[in-house]
Amino acid sequence: MSGKEFEIVREFEVGSSQQEVWDAFTTGTGGWLWPMEYEPREGGAGPFGGVVTVWDPPRRLAVRSDDPDALPPRQSLNRLVHEIEPRDGGRRCWVRYAHSGTFTTDWANQYEAAARHTDFHLHTLREYLTYFAGRPASFIALEAPAASATPDGFAKLARELGLPVDAWEGARVRLSAAGAELDAVVDFRTPHFIGLRTDDALHRFFGRNHFGGPVGVTLHDFAPQADAKGTEIAWHDWLTRLYG
Repeated sequence: MSGKEFEIVREFEVGSSQQEVWDAFTTGTGGWLWPMEYEPREGGAGPFGGVVTVWDPPRRLAVRSDDPDALPPRQSLNRLVHEIEPRDGGRRCWVRYAHSGTFTTDWANQYEAAARHTDFHLHTLREYLTYFAGRPASFIALEAPAASATPDGFAKLARELGLPVDAWEGARVRLSAAGAELDAVVDFRTPHFIGLRTDDALHRFFGRNHFGGPVGVTLHDFAPQADAKGTEIAWHDWLTRLYG
């Protein structure tokens, strides 16, 4: 299948140990991205029908997938490379995250979406490492109805949350959504994404309407008695009422 290759590389430091970062990339992905499994060996199974090409704990992890049936639409190849180096006597780490592959159509839009999502996901990784590292997470992910895929779809969600227009990163807010009161810190906000952190959860909101898709919501819930099914139903009903 023809297409055009892409590469997205991000480098940053975190105040976590090499092992904590390795665990976040391998066994703790439900706490900041979505649950994924790696067979812990070179040649083992990886996400999206992939194969682990490098398994060198806790330093380097790489995986490759070229199964079009397992990959997202409009993509024929996906590679991920994670490199972790200790700094400051092991108290901090330098991380290099490289995402590359091939988009088969709509290259510019797909690349922009992937790059912006990468920044949001890696920010969420840093939030997880700072506030919730090692804690098991209940994960839910929802798509809003198709009616959310309009130019103002994501702005409508922010208004319904009751998020003030001047509530930027670091602001503490109290919101009401999906039948719950959220006493949260705004940890990320752009026209495309909103991140809210509570004492027990990371709420992520995705303005995928800007890239031709519906608005999305994910929740990483670290509460010991998290009710994943009940929370999923509540958010589904909330999104349906908002966009139905």
